[in-house]
Amino acid sequence: MKSSRLVDQDWWREAVVYQIYPRSFADSNGDGIGDLAGAASRISYLSQLGIDAIWLSPFYVSPMVDGGYDIADHRAVDPVFGKLDDFAELVRVAHDHGIRVIVDLVPNHTSSQHPWFQEALATPPGHPSRGRYIFMDGDPEDPGRPPSNWTSQFGGSAWEPTEDGQWYLHLFDPAQPDLNWSHPDVRSNFITTIRHWAGLGVDGFRVDVAHGLAKDLTAPLRNRPDTLELPDDGSDPLYDRDELEDIYSQWNQVFRAQTPALMAVAEAWVPATRRARYASKGMLDQVFNFDLLSAPWRAATFREVIARNLAEAERVGSSSTWVLSNHDVIRHPTRYAFDSASAVRTWLDSGGQMNTGNAPRGLQRARAATALILALPGSSYLYQGEELGLPEVGDLPEECLDDPIWRRSNGQHRGRDGARVPLPWTSSGTSYGFGPAGAWLPQPSSFASLSVEAQQQDPNSTLAFYRRALRARRQITASAGPLTWLSAEEDDLLVFRRGDGWEIRSNFAEHPIELPPPAGLELVLSSSARPHPASIIPGSTTVWFVDTLD
Repeated sequence: MKSSRLVDQDWWREAVVYQIYPRSFADSNGDGIGDLAGAASRISYLSQLGIDAIWLSPFYVSPMVDGGYDIADHRAVDPVFGKLDDFAELVRVAHDHGIRVIVDLVPNHTSSQHPWFQEALATPPGHPSRGRYIFMDGDPEDPGRPPSNWTSQFGGSAWEPTEDGQWYLHLFDPAQPDLNWSHPDVRSNFITTIRHWAGLGVDGFRVDVAHGLAKDLTAPLRNRPDTLELPDDGSDPLYDRDELEDIYSQWNQVFRAQTPALMAVAEAWVPATRRARYASKGMLDQVFNFDLLSAPWRAATFREVIARNLAEAERVGSSSTWVLSNHDVIRHPTRYAFDSASAVRTWLDSGGQMNTGNAPRGLQRARAATALILALPGSSYLYQGEELGLPEVGDLPEECLDDPIWRRSNGQHRGRDGARVPLPWTSSGTSYGFGPAGAWLPQPSSFASLSVEAQQQDPNSTLAFYRRALRARRQITASAGPLTWLSAEEDDLLVFRRGDGWEIRSNFAEHPIELPPPAGLELVLSSSARPHPASIIPGSTTVWFVDTLD
């Protein structure tokens, strides 16, 4: 039975959601890989942190070619993570602490080891079992060439040849064949999957590659332009097609039929003009706004992103989502240590030795950005370890790299492993408290001073800052109003109010800015690690002023 705190149908609108990447969160049995029992053992820590929900990245049966996103059974727990009983226990413990549980739903593809795909490979071209995936003959003029120029997100062609001369589509790794969402078996199977996890107590889903399910497979296939930008009219053959509305409207009915209703948030890397449709009435509830993942550290850019996304969410009746890090991107304390995205990428691909002179600046900006997004209307999605100020581990030994991006790029791009290094819980031990033995990715020695144990009693630590911010946010947002800008668009300072009793000031400059405190309000939070007068906002710092706070 869910806690009495878990009855609000619209809880997601202002929630703080903490992403757990299970392989790297906590290991209960000493095999070096995090698991569900380990996650359950740390729920009290997350409760003290002050979050409202956890989002679990995949823990399903998988060969682990792509960190568990290559799923061979969408309704079973992989033994490396435990058993279905361990999942049920994790949900129970989380609910007992008033924490909701969101799980990944991965509908675009399966593992190549999925029984459906193995059946398809064992049958000849044209057999009905192949219809659940996307099998096609090669180029009409040269059957030895793929059917189109479509490329994989991980590099190389999106088509893989089979021994019988056909090709199958994979938007990611060849071990992740794409499903054909025009096939009734695919649609009914995922409805069953949704109901399965709902029956085990989940509160919602994060929908992986939500913009990729519907595809234009009209022969002859259209080639795509060699660009990363999607058109804003839904005309791309692979992504963001209007046919998605039929899929998600059906899901919406299933979500609403549950008691309480389930929520869903879409991962959709689409043009800003198309994003809100995923969270419009009758579709999903929210859509991730990833704009801040690529935004430079400039006040004008942050303001534009904030204003646009608040307006989009209001227009469709949803709420905004604010994200600074996740398992797919370079951690934001490291991103903010550099002045451009290209500089970050060059640093990572060249071996990732951090310039220690830049590291403090990156963490200072990261804390300021966190205080800013936590004050915005909408939900904040945090990634495990950011509350410790963990940086990207850019210098992992090449023999340890596990990401298919590394393999598919022939060693040109180091991929996402640096954001997935297991967490440090203690200041010593073979895996800094991650588990009884070692960890599946090596942790740097610097993790000792960043561990939970090291930060627990330090009032100026990043962990202490997150706890203060989340505690204050929970008290304030219950009565907070809409956002009103008080600063000029060209300033280095972003100033806005939520209603009449909460004023937020973010200084994007390197130097301090002096500004009289707002009348009748008290300074209750600063992202700076050092004390400062209420009239001074240090460089790269966000402060909160509130009328009263218990």
